[in-house]
Amino acid sequence: MRDYTLADATRDAMKKFDIRASKKYGQNFLIDPGVLGKILEVSAIDKDSMVLEIGPGLGTMTKQLCERAGKVLAIEIDKDLIKALSINMSGYDNFKLINDDVLRLDLKSLLKENFGDIKARVVANLPYYITSPIIMKLLEEGLNLSSITIMVQKEVAQRIAAAPGGKDYGVLSLSVQYYAIPEIAAIVPAEAFMPMPGVDSAVVNLKIRQEAPVALEDEALFFRVIKAAFAQRRKTLLNALYGSGLNLEKSWIEELLKSCDIDAKRRGETLSMNEFAALSNKIWLFLKK
Repeated sequence: MRDYTLADATRDAMKKFDIRASKKYGQNFLIDPGVLGKILEVSAIDKDSMVLEIGPGLGTMTKQLCERAGKVLAIEIDKDLIKALSINMSGYDNFKLINDDVLRLDLKSLLKENFGDIKARVVANLPYYITSPIIMKLLEEGLNLSSITIMVQKEVAQRIAAAPGGKDYGVLSLSVQYYAIPEIAAIVPAEAFMPMPGVDSAVVNLKIRQEAPVALEDEALFFRVIKAAFAQRRKTLLNALYGSGLNLEKSWIEELLKSCDIDAKRRGETLSMNEFAALSNKIWLFLKK
């Protein structure tokens, strides 16, 4: 007689509660215990940890989180999963469930209300179609976090962790790396999920920075310059910035690039974060005159 697997348990739970994986919400339930163990290992959760889980699904990982953490706050958008989660998690008094869209919530207030001043750890198996908005919400809103451990599409993981000079390097790379230090902890094959997605995934750990990696005169301008540089990747930096809406004459851009020792013929994908910071600061000073 074969062993009862996580896939069997998932299949039985779906049948018991009449649940079908929602295409609308991009649901793929994790059925590989090795991958589950890796997520728990990378997230480094212990009895003192306050955990925010986004997308608990059927509660497979949620149970493991509750057994390790001090408290787990889970946000699930799919109302069809709430009954199953409530029953499956009924034995844990350190668990709280919220049925809502994480993108609409005031997470800063929610974390303060549930965890006080303790830094939270985020764990999430993110749906592919909405990965970047959720990541950037977690990073940009100044939340009291120590780390974010997420399952994302492999391609997105490569973009998050990319270094200058490659095709994966871009706005997402710089945006995430400004707020956190990323590490791809594991590549996860499509077979680790039910239903099986069409691509592989990856476990990514983001260690939240305690201070910005570069000194900026204007953070908003810094990101405007980055987005302009990558808006049309094949353009040189000079032409990309000139046509970006920054209201700078081409001759001014040439001088600003020269003052930063940046060749005007380079493309945005070759610039480091330090170079983007230096350039945005020069532009800020120029516009202030």
